[in-house]
Amino acid sequence: MSDPAAPALKVLIVEDDPNVSLGCQQALELEDIPTEAVDSAEKARRLVAEGFPGIVVTDIRLPGMDGMALLAELLASDPDLPVVLMTGHGDVAMAVQAMKMGAHDFIEKPFSPDYLVEVVRRALDKRRLTLEVRDLRARLQNRDSIEARLVGGSPQMTRVRRLIGDLASSAADVLIHGETGSGKELAARCLHDASLRRGGNFVAINCGGLPESLIDSEIFGHEAGAFTGAGKRRIGKVEHASGGTLFLDEIESMPMPVQIKFLRVLQERTLERLGSNTPVHVDCRVIAATKVDLRELADRGKFRADLYYRLNVANLPLPPLRDRREDIPLLFEQFTLQAAARHGRPVPPPDAERMRRLMAYDWPGNVRELHNVADRCVLGIEQGFPPFATAHPAANRPLAQTVEAFERALIADTLRRTDHSLARAAEELQVAKTTLHDKIRKYDLS
Repeated sequence: MSDPAAPALKVLIVEDDPNVSLGCQQALELEDIPTEAVDSAEKARRLVAEGFPGIVVTDIRLPGMDGMALLAELLASDPDLPVVLMTGHGDVAMAVQAMKMGAHDFIEKPFSPDYLVEVVRRALDKRRLTLEVRDLRARLQNRDSIEARLVGGSPQMTRVRRLIGDLASSAADVLIHGETGSGKELAARCLHDASLRRGGNFVAINCGGLPESLIDSEIFGHEAGAFTGAGKRRIGKVEHASGGTLFLDEIESMPMPVQIKFLRVLQERTLERLGSNTPVHVDCRVIAATKVDLRELADRGKFRADLYYRLNVANLPLPPLRDRREDIPLLFEQFTLQAAARHGRPVPPPDAERMRRLMAYDWPGNVRELHNVADRCVLGIEQGFPPFATAHPAANRPLAQTVEAFERALIADTLRRTDHSLARAAEELQVAKTTLHDKIRKYDLS
């Protein structure tokens, strides 16, 4: 199925006889087929590149380069480009040879406008399919794109992807804020992979997962003999990230003495390994992530304010899953497909009651928790675990809030499945189109 947003394909007519050229243009444009005409092969060559959004209709006999030579050049550049040859009565043998060379078709002069349109339509259909297949292959090969990795059609995720795209090409340090399981490291990796530093290392440190006695050495490195057990020089994480990206997860857990040293690294872009007085230049982008309000921690003296302001050049907030419930069906579908492939099990069939519970649940563990739930559903062990436990999944939420959240998610999922057709969605939901339109506006789903 063609993309309605894709540009219309056109026909490039290469004909030195102005009357024939005009007649071809008129016949095609009366059928709403866009055309462009040139009077030489040399001009046509300059207009056609690989991936040309259209086809070429050319006379064989042209001044300068003839149609056969043009055909050979065009197919050498793009073997799938449909080229239709126009021939005189005495050129039929030449046209047959052109078909063997890869021409799409040939038309013998004089020809009727209807026949020209018929041949051109077939060629355009072939070209459209070729370009769609190329686009699909390109998208499949680009599975690591931001859209494929940060799944969701909600306004919140659209803003996240747009912000990552805006920040990726800059050198600015970034502070990511989001709850546990909301995808902070994934967002950081997307920033790195979309940046000019993607050829360098992406080095992740969980500041809360290192013993305080080792964090200094892990981050800054050490020289041989710097402390008991340091038998040889060790390159630290910051130095290893030079030329790439350093990701500091749970930055709020970084000990205060290390914060002081790290602030200097950010300001001067140099470090000193433990046991050394020699400064080492480092060139890395720093992305920090936190699940708490660092500004509040700084105000309470629990985090250095100067480090907070130095890190917070650009801020990337990630929404909790409960605030983008319309993304749950798509995420769950993706996670179950992945889990089924990983575990060698069938994909669970659609289940309205299961989806109702998924939609109504509060998701304290966010996307990570949904990923685990999808694994359990594929393995058939979901019963007894949230959101399929006996307790009501939204027991601590007001009824009105729970109903609205469920309604919003249900409408969003229906719109996604019906390609945002108001009529089809209203029919499936069994509500009036005016009612559905009002709810779409209410929930900002347009």
